[in-house]
Amino acid sequence: MKPLLALTLGFLGLFSATLSAGVVTENGRLRVEGNRIVGSHGDPVAVAGVSHFWSQWMGQYYTRETVDWLVEDWNITLTRAALGVHPDEGYQQSPQREFKKVQAVVDAAIANDVYVLIDWHDHHAENNLSDAIAFFTVMAQIYGDQPHVIYEIYNEPLKVSWSKVVKPYAEKVIEAIRKHDPDNLIVVGTPYWSQRVDEAAADPIDDPNVAYSLHFYAGTHGDDLRARATQALEMGVALMVTEWGTVNANGDGDLAYDSVAEWMDFIATNQLSHAAWAVSNKNEGAAILKPHVTTISGWTEDDLTESGLFLRNLLREGVRP
Repeated sequence: MKPLLALTLGFLGLFSATLSAGVVTENGRLRVEGNRIVGSHGDPVAVAGVSHFWSQWMGQYYTRETVDWLVEDWNITLTRAALGVHPDEGYQQSPQREFKKVQAVVDAAIANDVYVLIDWHDHHAENNLSDAIAFFTVMAQIYGDQPHVIYEIYNEPLKVSWSKVVKPYAEKVIEAIRKHDPDNLIVVGTPYWSQRVDEAAADPIDDPNVAYSLHFYAGTHGDDLRARATQALEMGVALMVTEWGTVNANGDGDLAYDSVAEWMDFIATNQLSHAAWAVSNKNEGAAILKPHVTTISGWTEDDLTESGLFLRNLLREGVRP
């Protein structure tokens, strides 16, 4: 472990709440209050875990067994089911297959009493509005009474307008969800791969329980992105880091220890929840598993990549806001 990282993790540990399986029972349904996400008790709640990879490409990990292991061995309090919406392959081509994968993760999270992000994992969701509305309508009908559930209705918009493209899309999807679920937290992605949270803060959605996605990859993003996030928080919106990586934005490269330490400090200071990318054995730096590993749980330390081992230690040590 790099010295700066060790120092930062030690500092964070002094201020970290002990969150474990049972976190939903302890904190209830999450909601936005000012620029914080709070529990039913009114105090800020920050949970942490890992994100599944695109469902159509790493569907073998969309199982109760995988989620059980991540809760038991990694101490996650948040998981993310990334429904793959892709022009050539995924939910739109095989809706029942992909829906069942997401449902398996959601059911497993509820059984383990942890929070779960139902993620519409798409870069062009404004072109798939009717499908998104249909999907989230069904999810809200099934899970609207479950405090474990958080709807992430647009993973990463690209270089599009917040006010003219993303916000109108989000308002329509939110309207569909609210017909069946008036209470659960909804998270909306922001332009430029969920980095322009400042643009969303300048023109927020008129719903009392909406937060905005902040994504970063430590090998690529640093002070400039943190400045935009700070600006958004100061403007009064709540943020959730629904995806972040220890490596470069392309999902590869070496683990950026010093930058990760700076980001963890920022996350702790601002009491942000976060989910790291990704539960995968893809041959890239962001994967938590080495390419030869085919088991879906029970992983040894030798099965984990450098990033996987780091994230496991981070979560097991309780080093989270």
